[in-house]
Amino acid sequence: MSVSTPAKPSAKTILWVNTTYFAEGLPFMVVRILSSVFFTQLGVKERYLGYLNFFALPWNFKFLWAPVLDGWSTKRRWQVGLQALLGVLTCFVGALAFLAGSTPEPDLLLKAICGVFVVMAFVAATNDVAIDGFYLQAIPKRENQALLSGYRVLAYRLAMVFARSGIVGLVGLLASRYFNGSLAQSWGVGFALSGLTLLLLSLLHSVTLPRIEQPATGMSTLKSATGTFWQSFVTYLAQPKVGVILAFVILYKLGDEVLFSMVTPFLLRELKLSTEDYAWIAGIVGAFATVIGAMAGGWYIKRVGLRRALWPLTLCMNLNIWLYVWLSVAKPDPATQMGLSLIAAVHGVEQLAAGLGSAALLVFLLTTCSKEFKATHYAIGSAIMSIPGTIVGGLGGWIVESLGYTNLYVIAFVAAIPSMVMIPWVPIRAEE
Repeated sequence: MSVSTPAKPSAKTILWVNTTYFAEGLPFMVVRILSSVFFTQLGVKERYLGYLNFFALPWNFKFLWAPVLDGWSTKRRWQVGLQALLGVLTCFVGALAFLAGSTPEPDLLLKAICGVFVVMAFVAATNDVAIDGFYLQAIPKRENQALLSGYRVLAYRLAMVFARSGIVGLVGLLASRYFNGSLAQSWGVGFALSGLTLLLLSLLHSVTLPRIEQPATGMSTLKSATGTFWQSFVTYLAQPKVGVILAFVILYKLGDEVLFSMVTPFLLRELKLSTEDYAWIAGIVGAFATVIGAMAGGWYIKRVGLRRALWPLTLCMNLNIWLYVWLSVAKPDPATQMGLSLIAAVHGVEQLAAGLGSAALLVFLLTTCSKEFKATHYAIGSAIMSIPGTIVGGLGGWIVESLGYTNLYVIAFVAAIPSMVMIPWVPIRAEE
C-alpha cells in the first residue's frame, strides 16, 4: 500500500509561518529577557530583579482565557490587533526609558515601565494563543504541521537572537558611542526598534495572512469552546496515577528554573560582563546550545525510548548546575580571553543540558495527552510544569540578597533532587 507524501508548503505559507512565530517570540523576549537586562543595568536591587520572573505568569495561565479567542472575531484579526498593540506599548516603554535617562530621579518612570510590562505580558501571552490557534486552523493536517515545525522553531529562535544579541548589542554600542554612556537612553532606542518591528509585523500580517475563518458568533461559540476546554481539563485529571504525573511535571525543571531565575544579573553584575559580551554569550551561544541540546535529546529518545533515556538526560541537566556553582566561586575575569571563554563555555554547556532536559519533558508531556484532546492537554501540562518555577524563581533575588549566588545555585540543585528520585515510579505510556 502506498503512503501519500504531503505536498510541499507554498512560499507564502512558509513566509507567514516564519513571521508569525517571530512575532510570538519577540514580545516574550522583550518582556521576559530585555526587561531583566534593562533593570539590571539601571541598578535595580536583586530582590526586585527576581520579582521580574512573575512576568511569566500570564504565559503560565494563558490556557484559561484561550476559549475567549474562539468566541469572538477570528484568530487572524486577534493577532494583527494584538501585535499592533504590543508595538505601541513597546514604543511607549522606549519613550519612558529615554526620559528616565535624562531625569535625576527616574524611580517613578521605572515603576511606570514595570506597569507597562505587566500589561504587555498579558497581551503577549494572548498573542501566543492567537498565533498557535491560527496555525492549527490554517494547517489542519498533521503531516503538514510536521513539515513546518522546523520553520516555527527557527523563527522563534531568530526572535531570541534578534532581541538578546541584536537589541542588547545595539544598546551597548549606542551607550558607548552616542549617548555618553547613558544606558537608559540607549534602551529607549532599543525598545523603540523592537516596537517598530512589531508594528511592521502587524502591518505585514494584515496583508499576507490567509482568510481562513468566519468570524465567531459570540456567546454561543464561547460557551461551546469553554465547555470543550473544561471537558478536556477533567479528562486530563482523570488519567491513572495523575498525582504522580503532576508531581513529576511540577518538579522536573524546578532546579533549572531556580538556576536561570537570576542568570542575567549574575552575568552582568556578579561576573561583570560587558553589554556587548552578554549579547553574544547569552544570545548566540545560549540560543544555539539550547537548540542543539533539544535536538540531541530528541534523537536520543527516539533511539532508545523515553523510559531508558529519561534518567541519563535528567542527570545531565541537573549535574550541570554545579558548573554555575563553580562559576560563582571562581568568578573568571571577563576582561581576559581565558576568563571570557570559560564564562561562555559554562553558559553554553548549561544551556545545552537544559535543552536535553526540555526534550525529555516535552516527550513525557506528550505521553500524558489523549488523542482526542492532545493540544489542550499539552497546554495544561505545560502550564502546570511552569507555574511553580515562576513562583520560586520570583524569590531568586531575595535568596541572592540573603545568601548570595553560590547558595542560590546549591539550592537549585537541591530543588532538582526530588524529580530524580521520582523517576523509577513515574508512569510512562507506550510510545507511538
